[in-house]
Amino acid sequence: MNGQTFELLILGSGAASPTAKRNPSAQLLNIVERYFLIDCGEATQMQLRRYKAKMQKINHIFITHMHGDHFYGLPGLLSTMQLLGRKNPLHIFGPKELRPVIEVILEASESRLNYELVWHYTHDNGLNLLFEDDKVKVSSFPLRHRIYCTGFLFQEKPLPRKINMDKLKKFKVSAAEIPKLKKGLDAHNDLGQIVKNNKLTTDPATPRSYAYCSDTISDRGVVPYIENVNLLYHEATFLSDNTKRAKQTFHSTAKQAASIAKRANVQKLIIGHFSSRYDSTVRFLSEARSSFRNTEIAEEGLTFKI
Repeated sequence: MNGQTFELLILGSGAASPTAKRNPSAQLLNIVERYFLIDCGEATQMQLRRYKAKMQKINHIFITHMHGDHFYGLPGLLSTMQLLGRKNPLHIFGPKELRPVIEVILEASESRLNYELVWHYTHDNGLNLLFEDDKVKVSSFPLRHRIYCTGFLFQEKPLPRKINMDKLKKFKVSAAEIPKLKKGLDAHNDLGQIVKNNKLTTDPATPRSYAYCSDTISDRGVVPYIENVNLLYHEATFLSDNTKRAKQTFHSTAKQAASIAKRANVQKLIIGHFSSRYDSTVRFLSEARSSFRNTEIAEEGLTFKI
């Protein structure tokens, strides 16, 4: 069991037109106290406030594509961060077209930021590493939408092996050998003997992963990028009664999202990006679970923990 934080907060689950019940796309992912904002539809900053999220701890924002319901909330969020006294650089990952749009808005409104925006451009030519530190790595992968669009894969890095302190004493191994043992190497004891790693350590928890499939037509080509993840978000704009409409608009149905989850052998599926024509999500859940049982609805305010 991994005691470190890996949790997803749903901020918005609606499609292009927000409703009284659903805001546009936005999620906040916390991996061992690294806060990643994924998409930033209108009123995202209000949702962050509503759910008492740590807005100023967000250092990385990932935008999937240039449809407004996925980034219109960004100028307001940037300005609010400024008003709250932000000083730390903010890294923004997304299509190359995003930067000039945001810069023009900030310039026209004479919004001067006291912190640096660091821009990173996504690519849709396979799996591309965007961010990496000692705990986490984030990659983009291509999605098939009406315009350029990418998904994102968040992966926890392999954890060090767990040290059994009692065994260290038993085999007369000093604490100086611990860094080697955590890496999986064997140790030398006080007598100069080699002690095998598996006598002194136990396996660490399995690294966790989350994949975000924003707007996309149902596409089996995405499966290799998201295979075996612990948690998958896949858009489900329509029910099967609108399969034709889904295809025309390069979106997916709940059943199609479930089919992708099953094919990719993921542990849990979350569906969202619901069309405003649907008042209830009950049929979405029923339709998806008929193909993939472990499915949940991306309701605003819900937190999914891995």
